[in-house]
Amino acid sequence: MTEPDHPSVARRISAPPSMSALAAEALRDMVLAGDLRPGDRVIENRLTEQLGVSRPPLREAMRVLEQEGLIVQVPRKGAVVAPITPHDIYEIVSLREEIEQIAVRLGVPVRSRERLERLRLAFANLEAAAEEPGASRVVETSFAFHLAVVGLAGHKRLEDVYRSLSLQMRMCMAMNRRARAAIETAREDAARHRPLMELVEAGDLEGMAHTLAHHGQRTFLLTIEDDAEGHSPESRAWFARIRKEEEEAMRHD
Repeated sequence: MTEPDHPSVARRISAPPSMSALAAEALRDMVLAGDLRPGDRVIENRLTEQLGVSRPPLREAMRVLEQEGLIVQVPRKGAVVAPITPHDIYEIVSLREEIEQIAVRLGVPVRSRERLERLRLAFANLEAAAEEPGASRVVETSFAFHLAVVGLAGHKRLEDVYRSLSLQMRMCMAMNRRARAAIETAREDAARHRPLMELVEAGDLEGMAHTLAHHGQRTFLLTIEDDAEGHSPESRAWFARIRKEEEEAMRHD
């Protein structure tokens, strides 16, 4: 006869998160949502008031974000949100696009109902986030939707690589959302993803691959100048190709 689980294990209560963990989560959300932008100073006095925490847990939270690469210490400036150079953007976005295209080739038409349901749920969550006051979760839920697109491939290693870049990707997504803020609302932002959902449902591989590359996630790239600090020969050539592709796509729309 199998003995029941030990009561003390079944009823164990997890400890609540510490104040420093809560502060780290709040600070991380501010960076990933774009409330604190790359290069901005992280000012302790202002943040203790904004977050309602004392200096010790805030400083511990800042150390956590330093370990994650979201905050760096700069001589004579102190803590700042990690700058993202044009070369960094080139590496992050080009890798993201390649991973997504591989996933689409492997995963569309979808062969698993479970993977399709995951994508449907991610899209529903994105739409719900766009309706919330402030729409603060749109970047987070947008990333979850794109992660579910990659998940269509049923390729664990591909998804693991994509997830490992999540913090950097979400910073770029926040930059893109700011660039599009003048032309679309959070609701319209979420609606841009509907054609992707419909193309997956229809099993349209070619349409999905094209639309995924040109559904507005490159808008912020067009605002970055050739003479911006931090470019490389590779990034300049890549940005020039992106501009040409986007111009051609707009002509055909």
